[in-house]
Amino acid sequence: MNLPTGPGRGPARRGGKSIGSITRGTTNPNRLRRMDRWLAGPHGRRLRHAPDPLVVDLGYGAAPTTAVELHDRLRRVRADVEVVGIEIEPERVRRAKPLERPGLSFRQGGFEIPVDGRRPAGVRAFNVLRQYGEAEYAAHWDTIRSRLAPGGLFIDGTCDEIGRRSTWVAVSPGGPVSLSISLRFGALELPSDVAERLPKALIPRNVPGERIHNYLQALDQAWLESSALASFGNRQRWLGMCRSVRAAGWPLLDGPARWRLGELTVAWHAVAPR
Repeated sequence: MNLPTGPGRGPARRGGKSIGSITRGTTNPNRLRRMDRWLAGPHGRRLRHAPDPLVVDLGYGAAPTTAVELHDRLRRVRADVEVVGIEIEPERVRRAKPLERPGLSFRQGGFEIPVDGRRPAGVRAFNVLRQYGEAEYAAHWDTIRSRLAPGGLFIDGTCDEIGRRSTWVAVSPGGPVSLSISLRFGALELPSDVAERLPKALIPRNVPGERIHNYLQALDQAWLESSALASFGNRQRWLGMCRSVRAAGWPLLDGPARWRLGELTVAWHAVAPR
């Protein structure tokens, strides 16, 4: 399942230096708004209670837009939050430096998370890890988990170019916790349309016999069975789908307040690779 090196990738640097490869770096304003909203919403309490309110935007890309937006959104939850944008490409860091301000800074680095020995309350890596092969991917997960503060979260996610379809895995220091799907109403025919945006841990596992495949098929079936609610709008149809999936025994970790936003979070063990 190892993937070939993609375009724009540079070599990893080790021996005390940055760990990782230069990614393509595509970014757009508000691309990660769905994930930011989730992190500031149901998981905002983690940040509010963190002894050190440090959050890392790892691999923010060719422009620092996502790190700036993350800081804007999280300081509404905790005014003294500190967001550090980390990029392995020195020129990207240089271009970001003029946007530094209290609580927002940029530095060069990779999966080693160079934050002077501090343990982040959160690390977000979006559209980064899917560019690696399976062996590298698992090792980078472990590296990042080992850097988290107790109770911290690592968010490994993927989204389309303008953020209409997003998925992410929440990973604690002890391992994966949940999978979230977030879709813009009107941007889907079936929930499984999000399959191409699954995180790397799951995208090659979306085949018959795997849990993630079963989950997406269950969502599709519940979506089709909720078609009578479509006359009230796709939001009501989505709510009906979520209620049906929960009634069928899938361990959903959220409720109607999040479902109304086009989100759905399920416990990791229900979708984990076999």
